[in-house]
Amino acid sequence: MWPFSRYHRSEIQQHYKPVVLVTGCSAGIGLALARLLHQHLEYRVVITAREKSLHILQKEFLEDDRFHIRSLDVTSEEERKRLINDISKTWGGVDILVNNAGISYRSVIEHMTAKDELLQMETNYLGPMGLIRRVLPYMRETGRGKIINVSSVAGMLAMPTMSSYSASKYALEGASESLWYEMRPFGVQISLVQPGFIHSNSFRNVYHTDLSDPSRNWSGPYADFYQNMTPFVERMMNLSLTTSEKLAKIILKTMKTENPPLWIPATLDAKMFYYIRRLLPRRVLLPFLYWCLPKARTWGKKYSHRRDK
Repeated sequence: MWPFSRYHRSEIQQHYKPVVLVTGCSAGIGLALARLLHQHLEYRVVITAREKSLHILQKEFLEDDRFHIRSLDVTSEEERKRLINDISKTWGGVDILVNNAGISYRSVIEHMTAKDELLQMETNYLGPMGLIRRVLPYMRETGRGKIINVSSVAGMLAMPTMSSYSASKYALEGASESLWYEMRPFGVQISLVQPGFIHSNSFRNVYHTDLSDPSRNWSGPYADFYQNMTPFVERMMNLSLTTSEKLAKIILKTMKTENPPLWIPATLDAKMFYYIRRLLPRRVLLPFLYWCLPKARTWGKKYSHRRDK
């Protein structure tokens, strides 16, 4: 039986105008969701982006009494505090929080630094958790609310050269699962929207460390990892039939659904991985996925001192 059947049936009959806060709206899923919410007059909306990207939103959207554009760097506690206080003074509080802002490092673990790791975790995990802590008191007091965290298929299964990104999404998924239990008595609902490969150019916006930067021509033991994984990810994204607009509609549906599930695989590959991870034993799953990676059996062969016995 399809485990999300209730998600496709029930819809909330709203008798008030929920306040929606969406992070990371300058591009991709966030921008698509902002465009969608701009058309839905039943919501009061706050869309955010970092200061340097605000002009993108200000050029496309006109602010009015129900649609606001605000600056937010999710890694800044001061900015998170200021924003939530501003919303509370204007509209009382946040009814629906969509944690969408995120970054992705393309680097093997050995090439990451403590500074890189911290920025990855601050953006994808610590920032969203900081916002959640600030909106929860209002949600508990009103006895309703939704927190929708945009995760990733990388939060289900890790991939080479994406260790830090996967770690941040695994952390987000683990915390969301715990929060589901903690908020259940108070009427606050938690959902994880899990996209896989999306048909977009977002692969061009990945972060690199000093050692994983393509300008270094990727020499050394990990050259094969970068030279194969980068075009592989690009190819999979180009082949995907899922767009940012489709994902925005899934998030909107989650907002409208009375009792949405915790896990919402949002692309075909995410749904496949959702079941593969549960059906295949780990001792079979990891070798199978390794076999599926492009030329993985030849990676690092020139530099390997592996001992088989």
